[in-house]
Amino acid sequence: MTIRVVIAEDEAIIRMDLRETLEEEGYDVVGETGRGDEAVELVRGLRPDLAILDIKMPGMDGIEAARIIAGEKICGILILTAFSQREVIEQARDVGALAFLVKPFQKSDLVPAIEVAIGRFGELRNLSGEIDALGEQLETRKLIDRAKGVLMDRHAMSEQEAFTYIQREAMRNRRKMRDVSSDLLDGTLVPGS
Repeated sequence: MTIRVVIAEDEAIIRMDLRETLEEEGYDVVGETGRGDEAVELVRGLRPDLAILDIKMPGMDGIEAARIIAGEKICGILILTAFSQREVIEQARDVGALAFLVKPFQKSDLVPAIEVAIGRFGELRNLSGEIDALGEQLETRKLIDRAKGVLMDRHAMSEQEAFTYIQREAMRNRRKMRDVSSDLLDGTLVPGS
């Protein structure tokens, strides 16, 4: 599968060279701009695998564009800049850039930086999915525990009896235990009625 890239670089000649290099290496440049604000809109609309952002651009700088793109978890970000001061590198890292390349760069430096950024973004996406799933499991567990508490307090059930009731009710009606628990908590479901 071809990796889709958006380029945001305010110097047209560098942008053209970068596009040519990327296409020679088999990447698909799906959008390009010289403005940071347009870069954010392009990335939102085109959903590329990677955004290559220069730091100094009109409209919005690359650091702010990276912050927005990373915050929305749209794609990996590679910062491309002539500035190599530690402060700039740290800013890029802190806003979510996954790779950093200093101009002038060699083609031999570009491809590894791209692959690192894309690889790291994939790892972050997977971790984010796992965190979301764990959060959902925790919320379900809390809801079931609260429903068990209601059954124990109002219907004199033991903890095991309350859990078994929720489980059986879910199986009998082909529903999730979370949904049964929610119905118990809001009074839609009352045991024995």
